[in-house]
Amino acid sequence: MKLDAELSALATQEDLPADVLRRLLQHQGARGSAALLRRDLTEEMVEEIIALGSARTLAANSSLPARVSACFVEHPEPPVRCAVAAHIRDEPPGVLARLAADPDPLVRQFLTMNDHLPPELLARLAADPDSSVRSGVIGRWRDVPDAVRRMLLTDTDPGIRSGSLRAFPPPADLLPGLLADPETREAAVAHSAPTAELAADPDSDVRSAEAAHPDLPTGLRDLLAEDPDLFVRNAIAARSDTPPELRERLVAGLKPDSPLAEWMLSFGRGNQACPPPAPVPPPLTRQQAEALLVRAGL
Repeated sequence: MKLDAELSALATQEDLPADVLRRLLQHQGARGSAALLRRDLTEEMVEEIIALGSARTLAANSSLPARVSACFVEHPEPPVRCAVAAHIRDEPPGVLARLAADPDPLVRQFLTMNDHLPPELLARLAADPDSSVRSGVIGRWRDVPDAVRRMLLTDTDPGIRSGSLRAFPPPADLLPGLLADPETREAAVAHSAPTAELAADPDSDVRSAEAAHPDLPTGLRDLLAEDPDLFVRNAIAARSDTPPELRERLVAGLKPDSPLAEWMLSFGRGNQACPPPAPVPPPLTRQQAEALLVRAGL
């Protein structure tokens, strides 16, 4: 396993001699790393990578020349089209529109990840018949025109309505209906003034959302600090304006029934940190690279 990792790291090393790279392409892991990350792949190498069965990984490389990426738009395999849809620019013009009309909804969903989409295509995808595509638009488009925002907030899919509420504020005239809807009430809490009614809602998720409200008054904060649901109390403990002594008491009283619940509570208070990135291995000399290739039988 260590050898595979070393070969993959070598495949991304800058200024790697072309003959060394060609030999590395025969190793699946190294080929995948080179296909995805290298910026200096020649046309011959591109053709070889495709012939060796790594077209999908290659299609995800945003550093490929536009003419190469455009070839993947019509690829017969949907996963390849998905990979290129996530990053390709509109070169030649019309490429993005073709992907927006792709018959496979997963391709259109990947297209919503693309930072190069013009507003007219985003609006088209926001009205896509597949809910996963519409959801992707919500996650990527912040400057949403009012007409599109209203369309998403009144979508037939409750997940789309809730996701839209978490992404952008609703027009004032839609908020009462969204608060009254059990499917969107929790997400709508953040856009409404805190009330005693919401703090006593029978749905603990609604009370948790109220507990996290930035404008929560002291009286409702103290009320929710005594809530029977530990996730509601945890939300109060996570607030920056919660007095230290109250926070300590709340945390001490949290009794999760599983390691997962304990992790979720800790994560909610912001106590989890990502591990540091792995150190980048030093570049290999030509002699060291040759020795590694010999060990791998390449």
